Amino acid sequence: MQQTGKRTQVNSLQTKADVQQAVLDTLEPLKQHFTEGRAGLDLGATAASHNEAIVLMEAFSRPLWGLIPYAAGGGQSDLWQEFLEGIINGTNPEHEEYWGDFVTQDQRMVEQAVFGLGLAIAPEKIWEPLSEEEKQRLHKWLNQINLVDHSNPNNWLMFTVLVNVGFKKVGMPYNQALMDEYLEAIDSYYLADGWYSDGKTDQRDYYIPFAMHYYTLIYSKLMENDDPERAKVYRERAKTFAEQYIYFFSEEGSSIPFGRSLTYRFAQASFWSALIYAGVEPFSLGVMKGIINRHLRWWFDQPIFTSNGLLSIGYAYPNLIMAESYNAPGSPYWAYKAFLILSLPDDHPYWTVEEEPLPALKPLLPQPHARMIICRPEDDGHAVALASGQIANWDMSHNAAKYAKFAYSTRFGFSVSKGSYGLSQGAFDSVLALSENDGYYRARFQCEEFRIEENEVYSRWLPWNDVEVKTWLIPAGLWHVRVHRIRSERSLTAADGGFAVGRGTHFPFNEADRVRTADDRVAAMMPGGISGVVNIHGFDDAFMVYPEANTNLLKPSTMIPTLSAHLEPGEHLLISAVFGASCSERNERKWTMPPVVEQTAEGRIIVQDAESGDIYSEVEIDKSQPHH
Repeated sequence: MQQTGKRTQVNSLQTKADVQQAVLDTLEPLKQHFTEGRAGLDLGATAASHNEAIVLMEAFSRPLWGLIPYAAGGGQSDLWQEFLEGIINGTNPEHEEYWGDFVTQDQRMVEQAVFGLGLAIAPEKIWEPLSEEEKQRLHKWLNQINLVDHSNPNNWLMFTVLVNVGFKKVGMPYNQALMDEYLEAIDSYYLADGWYSDGKTDQRDYYIPFAMHYYTLIYSKLMENDDPERAKVYRERAKTFAEQYIYFFSEEGSSIPFGRSLTYRFAQASFWSALIYAGVEPFSLGVMKGIINRHLRWWFDQPIFTSNGLLSIGYAYPNLIMAESYNAPGSPYWAYKAFLILSLPDDHPYWTVEEEPLPALKPLLPQPHARMIICRPEDDGHAVALASGQIANWDMSHNAAKYAKFAYSTRFGFSVSKGSYGLSQGAFDSVLALSENDGYYRARFQCEEFRIEENEVYSRWLPWNDVEVKTWLIPAGLWHVRVHRIRSERSLTAADGGFAVGRGTHFPFNEADRVRTADDRVAAMMPGGISGVVNIHGFDDAFMVYPEANTNLLKPSTMIPTLSAHLEPGEHLLISAVFGASCSERNERKWTMPPVVEQTAEGRIIVQDAESGDIYSEVEIDKSQPHH
C-alpha cells in the first residue's frame, strides 16, 4: 500500500500478507513522530479536551489496536522496539515521559484497554521482554483503572474488564469482583434484538458495534473457558445484532455516517472482525470477508491521510469542523480496531475463502431500538436511515446534526453547520429548519415523542415552546415523503432541505446545466448522485443552497436542493418529496415521477407509487401519537 497524499493506493487485501502490509505501510510514517523517550507520538498541532501529555499518550496507544493483532498473528515489525521503549518509559514514574497517575475518570483509562488486549494475545511483545521491575511498573500503572471510583457507566466499563483479563492471562493480580460488577452493568444496558444502549442514554450509534459488541466478543474468546455462560450470551447477542447491522453497509463498502466519533472511520467494520475472531458466523465467512474488504478499500480510496502519511481528523477527507472536542491528532487511529482479524492464524479459512457479495436484504428494515428505518431502495447500491428520537445525552458539537436529522445516507452523508447565520452557514440538509425571519434557524433537536413503524417514522418536536412540529417520514422507493404539521404562535420561515450532493472539482460539463429548477421542485444531477426535492403541499419556493465549504462529511463542496415557505401564526401542513439516487438515465426518469400523495377528509395522508399505484403508507396525521 502506497500513500500518495491525495489517495492511498490499496493492495487487493485478499491474503493475510496483503492486510499485514496495509498495516505496516500505514503505520510506517509514525516512526518520524515519536517523542524523545518514545512514550508519545506527536502527530499534529491541534488540541483536544484532554491535556497535551495525554494527547501524546493517546497517539502512542491507538496504533497498537492494529500492531498487537498483527504481532499475535505472527507479523514482525521493527516498530516494536520503539513501542517497547515507550512502554518502559511511560510506566516509569522516574522518567520525564511518565504517563502519570490518576484517581478519577480519565482519558488514559480509554487507552489502557489496548494494553489489556496486548497482555492477553501478544505477551511475547508487550510483556515477556520486560524485566521483573518493568513488569511490576506496568502492572501498577495499569492497575490504576481498578482504583478509580466507578468509571463512566457506559462502554468505558469494558476498559477495566480488558485490563483485568490481560492481568489474568500473564499471571498478575487482577480484580475478579470488579470485572463481575462491570459485566453485570453492561448486561443492564442490553435492550433486545442484539442492541445495547451505551449506558443509560438515548444514543444508538457506532459505539454499539465498535465498543459494546467489540469488547464483549473479545471477552467471549479470551474467557470462553473461564466464563463460558457469559461468552455464549455475548456471541448470541452479536449474532443477532449482525442481522441488523449488515443493513448499514452499502454494496460498495461504505457505511451510513451517523452519530459521533466518525473520525474513527473503518472501525465501523471492526465488529465483523471481532465476530470472526470470536468464531461467530451469522453469515458465511465469504460474506463477512466481503464486508470487511470492501469497507477497507472504500476508506483507503478516500483522501483520509495527510501528505506525510498520517491519518487525519475528519471523515471522507480531513475536516476539523465535524470533530468532537475529544478528537486529538492521534484519535483516528482507533480505526485500527478493524485489524483484529490479523490475530487469526495463517491456516484460518478466512484467509483463503473467496469474497462474497452482500446477501439479499429487505428494501426496508425497521430497527426500533436504533430508532430508525434502514432503507435500501430499488437495488440502487446505497443505504439510507430515516431516523427519529435520538440525541446525545451530553453537550457535544453538532449534536443535532449527528443524531436528529431526518435522513442519513451512504451516498450523500450529512452536513454540519459552519456558522449560525443563514442557510449557507447552516448547511441544512435532511432537516426542516425554522427561522423567525431573522436569518437564524432552528432544526429538530430533542423529540418530545417518536415512533418507528413498518412504513413510517414519526416525531413531535418543539423548536420553541410555542411552536410544535409533528413530522412523518415515509419511505417510498428512491424517494421519501416528509409530512410536517406545524402549530405556531410565531411568524416563521421554513426551509426543508434534501440531501447534500457533491459539486466536485472536475466536470466534463457545465455545472449549471446539471441543476434543474422549477416553481415546485429543484434537483442536481451530479456524478455522485441525483438529489432533489418536490413541493407536494404548502411550500412557496424551490431553490438550490450552496453551503459553506467543508460542511458535509463526504464531499468538501456541496449543494442542497431546498423548499421554503413563509408561515404566519396558526396551523400549517407542509409536504415534500425528497429524492436521492445514483446518477443514471433510469433515475433521471424516476426523478420526474414523485410519489402521489393524497390527503383524505378523515385526516389521512396516503402515499402511492406514481407508476404502479402501490400504496407505500397511510399516515393518520390527526390521530394522537404515543408518548416516549
